[in-house]
Amino acid sequence: MTNWVGRTAAEIAAAVREKQATPREVVAEHLARIERLDGRVGAFRMVRAQAALAEADEVGSRADLAELPLAGVPVAVKDNLAVRGESKRIGSAATPDTPAADDHLTVARLRAAGAVVVGLTNVPELCVFGTTEGVHGTARNPWDTSRTAGGSSGGSAAAVAAGMVPIALGNDGMGSLRIPAANCGLVTIKPGTGVVPAGVSDGDWFGMSENGPLATTVEDARLMLSVLADTEFVGPQAPGTHRIAVSLRSPLPGVTISKPYATAARDAAGLLIKAGHQVRRADPPYPMSLGVTSLTHWTAGTAVDAQGLDPRQLTRRTRVHAAVGKRFVNRVRVGDSREQLRRRLEPFFAEYDVLLTPALARRSPKSEPWHERGWLRNIMANTNYSPLTPPWNLTGWPAMSIPFGTLPSGAPCAIQLVGRPGAEAELLALAERIQELRPWQRTAPLD
Repeated sequence: MTNWVGRTAAEIAAAVREKQATPREVVAEHLARIERLDGRVGAFRMVRAQAALAEADEVGSRADLAELPLAGVPVAVKDNLAVRGESKRIGSAATPDTPAADDHLTVARLRAAGAVVVGLTNVPELCVFGTTEGVHGTARNPWDTSRTAGGSSGGSAAAVAAGMVPIALGNDGMGSLRIPAANCGLVTIKPGTGVVPAGVSDGDWFGMSENGPLATTVEDARLMLSVLADTEFVGPQAPGTHRIAVSLRSPLPGVTISKPYATAARDAAGLLIKAGHQVRRADPPYPMSLGVTSLTHWTAGTAVDAQGLDPRQLTRRTRVHAAVGKRFVNRVRVGDSREQLRRRLEPFFAEYDVLLTPALARRSPKSEPWHERGWLRNIMANTNYSPLTPPWNLTGWPAMSIPFGTLPSGAPCAIQLVGRPGAEAELLALAERIQELRPWQRTAPLD
């Protein structure tokens, strides 16, 4: 009997299309792994075991099975996107336990491509923070379960890193794909504005939030992104030479990059130099006001999302975050700080094709009940370990996180790749080249 757990989405889909496996047996194996491991990891808010098996049978009987790019592939969905027949709780006791009438468009596209939704994954309340814990569960890093998986797509990342699904759907408003991907040793790409349908919340955090894939390989990330965007992201026939800027500077003054993450970026730069790319140390001209711009947009987005919810059922950190943001909503809505940032950074990306940075400043915080901690303590924990992701939500430009190197604990380290608008295929091709030159272990050794 072939074991499909641990195989990539591309491998599974090819096997199902060629009748070497049935969607039911693939999904059943992954459901068994979820049952065995999720008590330790906490990836899922709810598992759709019986529904997923029934839907796997439906995929197996489809007349177009041989053409489905994700035929029979189990997928997990972040619990802030609608899945038909299931409630969307967004990590909160304040949200209604009401089944969704329809799938979110990204979920519908995954299903149309042959994927089977096995469950909804844990998130921090209203997807605000870079750690995932709350009233519905706590997502831990499968590489080190004493540490948080990150957030806010923490449950989705933990599910993939633990081998419970080969791919998962998440979204990123201030780093919410890249942070947990970096913690959990995964590949992700936050696409640029308008590439993938958003509709993440009431206002997509003023257009900063983008849906995207979590995967163990660049091939799977490209495959899933192509389905989500309904556009094929094909790299160049022959690898070209890129002008790459390497920056170890934190965009936020006073936040330093720890040695393992700085070393990962330096080593990746050296690898790319040997591969023939033009690599230079150069820092983007981040404005001193970037921290204020990030905080106002972050809190204002939460204030909009919290409208209509009973504040008594929100945790203290979320209530304070929304209250702080309420005073900034109009300023963010009519202001031009994001456009000013884009104009300031555009000359840098005219000189360089790609920016390479550490993915994080330091390893993720301990897995603790952060939802019971004070607001300022959460803000400091988030800011100190993930200052490198927010600028690219503010600009709306594509950014990736890929594994590179290891931390002293043995958990994965990671780097970030950033490109100009429309550079998704270019970033994926460069990431794939890095993966070829420096392969990584794809899932955590939980067995």
